[in-house]
Amino acid sequence: RRIQGRLRPHDTVARLGGDEFAILADRIEHEPAAVALAERVMDALRQPLRLAGTEVVVGASIGITFSAFGYTDADAMLRDADTAMYKAKGDGRARCALFDSGLHAAVSDRLRLEGELRRAIDDGALGVQYQPLFELDQGRLAGFEALVRWPHPRDGLLAPDRFLPMAEESQQMERLTDFVLHCACRQLRQWQVSNPALAGLGISVNVSGADLASPAFVARVSRALVESGLPAQQLTLELTENILMARYDEASRTLAALRQLGVHIALDDFGTGYSSLSHLAQLPIDSLKIDRSFVSQLAPGADQAAVVAAIIQLGQTLRKGVVAEGIESADQAQQLRALGCHFGQGYHLGTPLTAEAAGAWLQTRGATLH
Repeated sequence: RRIQGRLRPHDTVARLGGDEFAILADRIEHEPAAVALAERVMDALRQPLRLAGTEVVVGASIGITFSAFGYTDADAMLRDADTAMYKAKGDGRARCALFDSGLHAAVSDRLRLEGELRRAIDDGALGVQYQPLFELDQGRLAGFEALVRWPHPRDGLLAPDRFLPMAEESQQMERLTDFVLHCACRQLRQWQVSNPALAGLGISVNVSGADLASPAFVARVSRALVESGLPAQQLTLELTENILMARYDEASRTLAALRQLGVHIALDDFGTGYSSLSHLAQLPIDSLKIDRSFVSQLAPGADQAAVVAAIIQLGQTLRKGVVAEGIESADQAQQLRALGCHFGQGYHLGTPLTAEAAGAWLQTRGATLH
């Protein structure tokens, strides 16, 4: 009703679903008129409202596109308006953004990559690299984190942040996770079989919100373990705080089932999300991973050092392991050891390696840091 009250008589508003609405504005002659209309809508939505005795303020991000682009169907127009809306969100929320030729090129490139990603997953053309994880106090190799990579035939090696959000939005994340999960479990087991000294190593795999929401996720993990022959206790699944809290109820049940299977659970990027202490105490989580943004600024007496020390103390109090990510210097490693952090990973200790390079590295250096 608020949106409708700011429109002209010949405009149309509809709820698309969830918290998304669309406005079809007829006879808009130029961009400033569309922006003015969007600003009137945003002003209307900003007015406080009362829900169950509590005052609530709602904001909105608005994306705008024009029929001058020559659309032939409604879906394409909605897609471009949606693209502009996400640009508005990325620019800081509670604002509007116009779809333009630059965004059009970005959408075309995204659609191309979506199709190519689907084919890459089907053809097994993605790659997995393995970053070493060490016991900091002993300097001993504890395992690896499996990191998905896409060696694109035209664009070169694509960073994960280039294609992982796209995989999630295009509902390809479950298949991508399965690919990494099977590769990682199979590869670690092969190393263990070839060298009994590596029998105690573990492997970590990142999982998404789509994975936690999948009713078959526990069965998918179990299948990867059975097919590879890897013991469940040597697999750690990592999820971020924000994923966990956004899907708290279903995540709790899924994590409990995974723990019954014997799999370990790690909370990734800890300190950047919004989990509460009561949740941490109740959830079946084995370890906390200190986000690299804290580790990168470690210095004696610095505020970040106090945060890292607090996280390590919290982990010890809750009887959970603590892993520091993004260790890039000997000083950082030494300070983390002094603070009582037992595990760490980062470029100072070991860079991500292909399966072949990691295998060669294991043969030449064994299971120790030195």
